[in-house]
Amino acid sequence: MGLLRTPGQRAKTIAALAVPAAVAILVTGCNSGSSSSSAPASGPSSPAAAPSSPAAVSPTTVAAPTSCNVITTAEASTALGQTAKPPIRGHATVEGGVACVFYGPDVPAGTSPDIAVPDSVRVVLVTGPDAKKWFDNYRTKVHAKTIPGLGDAAYYDGYASISVLKGDAYLRIAVGIASNLAPEIALAKDALPRM
Repeated sequence: MGLLRTPGQRAKTIAALAVPAAVAILVTGCNSGSSSSSAPASGPSSPAAAPSSPAAVSPTTVAAPTSCNVITTAEASTALGQTAKPPIRGHATVEGGVACVFYGPDVPAGTSPDIAVPDSVRVVLVTGPDAKKWFDNYRTKVHAKTIPGLGDAAYYDGYASISVLKGDAYLRIAVGIASNLAPEIALAKDALPRM
């Protein structure tokens, strides 16, 4: 009748069915805390598979932008020209926000994210009604050079960072390498859709 007759055959069948189920559980668990906007591991859902409860939350919900997720580690690596470490959030307030820093591979462990160092990408994102105030405030303290076509307004501070305003979001990026302006503009372009 198609039933397995020996205990060994039954164990092999159970193991063969259990492995894919375990992999699916692991993949789903790994994706549950992600801020990625990709589809869940099970593939796109059909209308019949949609959550029936209004309280159900989609696993593809994107987290609100922060200094630590408005750019990716891969984008920071491209800007540095070498592999960047995952971001570390600082404690000090910089222009109304807290910096997140992506370090290059040669920056020693334990370096304070509150102190700017070479071979790093520093990102500060300020959102809300004070964003424009901080954008304008920093502009008055530096020799700002306007960058056309980037967000609602943007400027280079003349030596270390760019500042970009988009709606009620202010982004400041500093790439700690020589000739930093082009990589900073590239990072800002990557970040703009997430702001």
